[in-house]
Amino acid sequence: QVQLVESGEGLVQPGGSLRLSCTVSGTIFGIYMAWYRQAPGKQRELVARITTSRSTTYLDSVKGRTTISRDNVKGAVYLQMDSLKAEDTAVYYCNNCHSTWSWGQGTQVTVSS
Repeated sequence: QVQLVESGEGLVQPGGSLRLSCTVSGTIFGIYMAWYRQAPGKQRELVARITTSRSTTYLDSVKGRTTISRDNVKGAVYLQMDSLKAEDTAVYYCNNCHSTWSWGQGTQVTVSS
């Protein structure tokens, strides 16, 4: 059973930055990975995806201010978020791109002045 542990939560002011980390208990070699988020009262949405060749795609609303990366050796996936906005407030989760693993506890990102 793969376990996902997200970290990096924080309360930041608009315009601030956060770096989220996700540690996977199993290997991520050969697996497309993604970050998702769920805001209060909303459905979970895909924020960013990274392929095995490190090609990336992003949700339109975060494009240009968010970077997903991966470290296959460490079994980790990262999400660098800059120029944060109030609408980025959500619990952030990582998973494979088909979200077939059990979800971790997520990490809370709150953007507020």
